[in-house]
Formats: sequence, structure tokens, C-alpha cells
Amino acid sequence: MRFRSTLAAAVGAFALVLTLPASASAAEGTFTYQYADRTGALTNPPSEECITLPEVADEQVLPAHTPGNATDAVATVYAGSECTGPQFDLRPHTGHGSDRLKVRSVVFH
Repeated sequence: MRFRSTLAAAVGAFALVLTLPASASAAEGTFTYQYADRTGALTNPPSEECITLPEVADEQVLPAHTPGNATDAVATVYAGSECTGPQFDLRPHTGHGSDRLKVRSVVFH
């Protein structure tokens, strides 16, 4: 009897572990953007964390543009640093914006 209840508890605990969602720590893939006639990229960026693009963090320089989202997560791009200002969502794998879409920061969901 004791063995059966121990086995049942172990099986129940194992089933619970299998049903817990895994926390995503990074979006897999590459996010690209253009700035000052150059291309910037974030490879496997962290999820649910605001990332200010370092090359255009200073409001004195022109913002980045033409973002491309080849990650497996939605990329929400922001016109301002620290994920402020107008925002736009880019689909996973194929989302992209034109040179009119100005970007200074991004978060991946």
C-alpha cells in the first residue's frame, strides 16, 4: 500500500513538471535594422526586455529604419529609446518595415 501511494505521488509530480510552461529566455533568430548607411543586428535577443538600439540611443542622431524580424517572436519596435513613443508590431520570421519606419528600441514577445 505504501509503495502504491509513493508511486502515485511520483507519477503525479512528474506529470505536473511536464505541464509547466517553459520560460522563454530569448527569441531565436536575427533582428536587423539600418542606420547611417550600415546594418545592425540583434541575434537571439532576450524576450520581454526592452532593448534600446545602441547605435541610435542618442536622440541627437538619426533613428534606425527598415527593421527586419527573422526571429520566432513578435518584435514591437518603438520610435523612442527605452520603448517609448509610437510603436509597431513586426510578425515573427517575415516581419519588416520600410525606410519610413523609424526605430530606436524594440521588445520581443
